[in-house]
Amino acid sequence: MGWYWRFGVERTAGAVRTWRVDGVIGAVGMLDEPDLVRIAIAPELQQDEEFARVLAADCADPERGVLIEGKVYVEAPMGSRVQDLLFKEGWDLDEPWTPLRRDLTEPVEDSGMRVEPVTPATSAERTAVQRASFDGSTFTDERWQAMAAGTPYAGARCLLGRDGDGTAVAGVTVWSAGRGKPGLIEPMGVHRAHRGHGYGRAITVAAAAMLRELGASTAVVCTPSFNVGAVATYRAAGFAPLPETRDLVRKG
Repeated sequence: MGWYWRFGVERTAGAVRTWRVDGVIGAVGMLDEPDLVRIAIAPELQQDEEFARVLAADCADPERGVLIEGKVYVEAPMGSRVQDLLFKEGWDLDEPWTPLRRDLTEPVEDSGMRVEPVTPATSAERTAVQRASFDGSTFTDERWQAMAAGTPYAGARCLLGRDGDGTAVAGVTVWSAGRGKPGLIEPMGVHRAHRGHGYGRAITVAAAAMLRELGASTAVVCTPSFNVGAVATYRAAGFAPLPETRDLVRKG
């Protein structure tokens, strides 16, 4: 949600869906795209039959205001009851993703790279690296400013990695949920003109160090399993792969 905040507070609010039980939020959905909702469910409700049926029905029926008609995707906790129900209704498993995690109990080694926190004065360099790292990226300085002004960014940091000449070659954003809780890396990218020099591993190590400084217990990242280069980069930075996860897709 913090990363989505780059589109502004009104658009972010419009992309959020919540489900309540007795007035208490039991699940939160984030519409990353009109055809993709990412749902977090309270652990005690992940196997609740009645709650799962409501979630499944809301995701399946476009008139309920969650997903559009046609081909759509649902990301929900693996093994949750809502996944079972949608699968039984004819939804298919999508391509696998690989989550990876690094324990932050012990100090993190030096990255070997010049890394600095992004400030308003250097935000344009951060967004330029992002656009040069991901095809189709629309990250701009204005959108960085909007993200940095958002509530979730109070526990986040953007980092910029530079080569020996001082050129910005890699960028990452980390999100802390608070002391003693897991922290998230999202996103991390290396400028396409500067790949093959270990900058991805270095900026990821720096990201883990920053999350430890923010009090996170672990650092977590997730990437499509077919992106073997990204998986290798995270493993080289001390991250261990966890069991794969899969979204559900309704092909329409």
